[in-house]
Amino acid sequence: MSKFVAYYRVSTDKQGRSGLGLDAQRQAVADFVANRGQIVQEFTEIESTRNKRPELQAALDACRKHKATLLIARLDRLARNVAFISNLMESHVDFVAVDMPEATRFTIHILAAVAEHEREMISKRTKDALKAAKARGVKLGNPTPLPALEIASNVLKEQTRLFRDTVRPLIEQLRAQGYTLTAIAEELNSRKIPTARGGLWYAMTVRNMLISEEEDR
Repeated sequence: MSKFVAYYRVSTDKQGRSGLGLDAQRQAVADFVANRGQIVQEFTEIESTRNKRPELQAALDACRKHKATLLIARLDRLARNVAFISNLMESHVDFVAVDMPEATRFTIHILAAVAEHEREMISKRTKDALKAAKARGVKLGNPTPLPALEIASNVLKEQTRLFRDTVRPLIEQLRAQGYTLTAIAEELNSRKIPTARGGLWYAMTVRNMLISEEEDR
């Protein structure tokens, strides 16, 4: 039987206290381990910065001690940073993400690179929007928050529009093939395509996307 060291992570102390996300991670890990082996140790990280992870280091040490595999529920719970994943790989500790157990090291590098690029592009679009607003004479950081809120709202709308333009062709193709709303949601989830907010697709989510599609025309 294989040995696993489970590593759970939430990004804020508030989430840690509430248990938000941890129960789902534990359940996913437990389901994966069933009939595959046993969990020899568990570590839970509650932190707000991706570079300070003492529990992850402890988990890696435990993997070496027990000759076990590091097991996480979701790849994004580990990191969305290319350099961090590279360092993890250089530690010579095998790891598996429950949501993508078939992923190779090369695949994980690509996914991390895409996630990092997406984060950088969102940051750039936000900065460009703020810079453009400042050039128009909008005072940022003043006691009246309405202009800044309007800018943030416009940035969010633009990000949502770009997301829709990216996902719509696939949804339209599936719909043309006779997929139901539920079937489309399941297909998108199986392809590891998150919603605009990074969540899972449901029939209602797909329906809302189709409604917004008609409204934009």
